[in-house]
Amino acid sequence: MKARYFIQLVMLSALWGASFILTRVAAPQLGPNVSAGLRMLLATVVLAAIMRALKHPWPTQHWRELLLIGFLAVAGPHLLYSWSALHLPGGYGALLSVTAVLFGAFTSAFLKEETLTRGKLTGCVLGLLGAALVVKLGPVEPTHTLVISALVCLGAAALSGTATPLLKRATSRMEPLSITAGMHAAAVLMLLPGALHDLPQAHFTLTALGAVAVLGVATSGLAYWMFMRIIQHVPPMASMTANFMSTGFGVLWSVLLLDEPTSWAMAAGGGLIVLACLLVSNLNPLRALGALGAKLPPTPP
Repeated sequence: MKARYFIQLVMLSALWGASFILTRVAAPQLGPNVSAGLRMLLATVVLAAIMRALKHPWPTQHWRELLLIGFLAVAGPHLLYSWSALHLPGGYGALLSVTAVLFGAFTSAFLKEETLTRGKLTGCVLGLLGAALVVKLGPVEPTHTLVISALVCLGAAALSGTATPLLKRATSRMEPLSITAGMHAAAVLMLLPGALHDLPQAHFTLTALGAVAVLGVATSGLAYWMFMRIIQHVPPMASMTANFMSTGFGVLWSVLLLDEPTSWAMAAGGGLIVLACLLVSNLNPLRALGALGAKLPPTPP
């Protein structure tokens, strides 16, 4: 993977890192169905406006494929993440979401999109370990509700990871903007019945609406369009390094914005996440530094 795409993934991860905090704000007040449905609706409206401005046609001939990836990539994961956020501590949710990389790795290998190497698998393990250190997991009582919430969060990660190689394949037939708009529109249709059912119980506070607005417009609509543009040029596993980095950024924003304490364990976890991203992306830092040194002019005697 070229360094410029890695830098773009870092920027994307910085934006996605805020979604952990925002989901924890929106879901309890609006309810999982309403918060997920409203998030998809806002994303669709923004993307539709961009489609109209750029005069992009809707890919209606690929509606079956868009329904599938809409469910796997956005509708299913966002609904399940919203539900699990009601009962699962944020750190555990962030860590379990990182397992999407593992599901994506095995799906990519099954679909023969790329080969699983020892370095990539090592990167997956280091990424999970780094995420665990970063989120500072503490003891919790393993209640029935907590276990169910963890399994739901794991299911969301499985759907998200499985979708990534399918999204990569979709870019060979459709433009990134068309895919992003189409799958979010499909997600709206899938989430609409549940959202309408729970609408009377939703508490539409300014805080919840503000959180879901950022989630829909920025972290779903615009960010996913950016992700689809990147995935055109990188292997599926390399694109999923954003899962590792977004966890680190989520904790970083908590430290900077919420003044949460830091520790050496968090710093070590961040280092492991960076190393994991390099391994999964086939970016060898020593090789890159060697290539840079070869291009520099020789030092005069």
